[in-house]
Amino acid sequence: MRADASRNLQNLLRASARLLAEDPATPLAEIAKEAGVVRSTLYRRFPTREDLLEAVYTAKLDDAERALEEARPATAPFAIAVHRFVENIVAVGRRWPVDLRDLLAVDTHRTRHEEQTKQVGDLVDRGVRAGVIRADLPSNWARDVLISLVDLATHQYEDLPPGPAADLVTEAFLQATGTKTGESGR
Repeated sequence: MRADASRNLQNLLRASARLLAEDPATPLAEIAKEAGVVRSTLYRRFPTREDLLEAVYTAKLDDAERALEEARPATAPFAIAVHRFVENIVAVGRRWPVDLRDLLAVDTHRTRHEEQTKQVGDLVDRGVRAGVIRADLPSNWARDVLISLVDLATHQYEDLPPGPAADLVTEAFLQATGTKTGESGR
């Protein structure tokens, strides 16, 4: 795909995600205008609203997958991996503000999301094995606390850039689930 075509596609998908998150009934013509493409370009690539949503969901999951990989959850020091994950995934959530419930209604998307959630759980389990996260917490408690804090930072504190959001989320997560208040990750 040519660079300008790729850029147009990304602009179209991001505009779609933003506008459809604000109003699911946004006309496709308005989305095309906001993305800076002609309507025929949108309809040629995505003949139906469902086709467009499918592409948006796939782009969000692809972006989240890259965010997880870049955090190096299996190899980076634990607290650094958590911070990178949070910073990356907050940015993804803001780029792709589509409703997760709608995304999860599609089996292939739900399967991919479940795999990504498992990877977050694996990262947290690594923290438990390292003695950074309390081992006596209920199953998946620490993972769900981390995911909830990420969701809070992404959607309730949108003025906070991803880096500072990751600072706050990582600190709160480690204090809430750690073996000692204020203990840093290894």
